[in-house]
Amino acid sequence: MLVCPLIAASILVYKESKFEGIKELLKKTLNYRKINPKIWYLPIFLLMPAIMLLSYLVMRFMGKPLPEPHIPVLAIPLFFVMFFIAAVFEEAGWMGYAADPMQHRWGASGAGILMGSIWGMWHLAGWHFQTHHTATWTAGQFISTVALRIIIFWLYNNTGKSVFAAVLFHDMMNVSEFLFPNYGSHYDPVITGVITAILAAVVTFLWGPRTLARFRYSGQNIRLPY
Repeated sequence: MLVCPLIAASILVYKESKFEGIKELLKKTLNYRKINPKIWYLPIFLLMPAIMLLSYLVMRFMGKPLPEPHIPVLAIPLFFVMFFIAAVFEEAGWMGYAADPMQHRWGASGAGILMGSIWGMWHLAGWHFQTHHTATWTAGQFISTVALRIIIFWLYNNTGKSVFAAVLFHDMMNVSEFLFPNYGSHYDPVITGVITAILAAVVTFLWGPRTLARFRYSGQNIRLPY
């Protein structure tokens, strides 16, 4: 399923621009030089680990049973590469192809909610039926997924529309979840979903729902070139 967004985008691009269009789509997705300002590498790499750490601390405070943290340091590079490849397949379609037309029509936060909902429904069968999670677990994961897509739009629009920024953040989402004690076995998406939804709401308030790129207190009026 993870290759489907890239396949769908490639088919649509091919109809418009043949193989040259597919080449440009992949080039745009893997263009690491486009991330500017470089300060945005901080939330790209650190925001998701911080969310998961806060989730862990909240679970500790609530007295939920948790194993002692065990971080397989040597396995982190392997996880990073494995999830990076998966993120490229997904974000080439989501952010590389669909993002700009969607936010031109519905605004950045509206596009994030819509795309996040589609993204969540895309994974619904896997969460609930294949892995047999509860309805509560699935609902929490769905909320988290929608909120994370809003955050991805925020990163995308503030890094010069860098699809690679979305790829890296998507990668860190999966790596961070896998490192949650232990290998995600005690991960609680209800708690993580609430934290992520609050963060998405704060981002939307501070940067504005239309573009997610105009900081409320900067005095700058940013118009995105669609």
